[in-house]
Amino acid sequence: MREKQNNWERIEAVIKWANMSTNYFARHIGLARGENLYQIKRGNNGISLDVAQRIVAKFPQIDKLWLLTGDGQMFGDEQLRGVQIPFYNVDVEQGIANIRHLESESDVVMPQVGDCDLAMVYSGRAMGRSIPAGTVVFLKNIERDEIIPGEEYVIISRKIVTLRIVRAADGEHRLRLVAGDSKNYDDIILNVSDIRNVYKVKGKLIIST
Repeated sequence: MREKQNNWERIEAVIKWANMSTNYFARHIGLARGENLYQIKRGNNGISLDVAQRIVAKFPQIDKLWLLTGDGQMFGDEQLRGVQIPFYNVDVEQGIANIRHLESESDVVMPQVGDCDLAMVYSGRAMGRSIPAGTVVFLKNIERDEIIPGEEYVIISRKIVTLRIVRAADGEHRLRLVAGDSKNYDDIILNVSDIRNVYKVKGKLIIST
């Protein structure tokens, strides 16, 4: 029989699932300080009914009985949990062309972004404020003819791998790849026939530091 998780392990499981830091999670559920949760971590306090209710109010997927006692499952309804998206803690422009040879570090759940294939880190500077360095981008593999000009894509071509805004270029079979920081980064003109793979940016998780 699987051993029950202790109080902090259950809280920690929810924090990791929510993809938040402990302090941010505390503020998100309405606690004035993260210290309330750190007291649980130290074993000084259990999970109070108030804390459990705050968590369930923000995350109705979480089963309150499990949170308070460890009995049952973390999710009251598994369908509410959402799709597990593989997260690769590597730079998207450096790693995505070799995705088949990489192992995901963990899974994340982000129901708001819809159907995604994977999540990776964008470490570049070219996208400026629209996608700051350190942003986690959620990606969906699509066909070349599904590209919609004006949206953000990771383009894998014969010569380059880049995350850019894709726009139409002069000529029917060419695309213009535009940086968010267009003052410091030039456009890239690309023949459609050179594109090997395309990933649409379905969502962005911008990490504030």
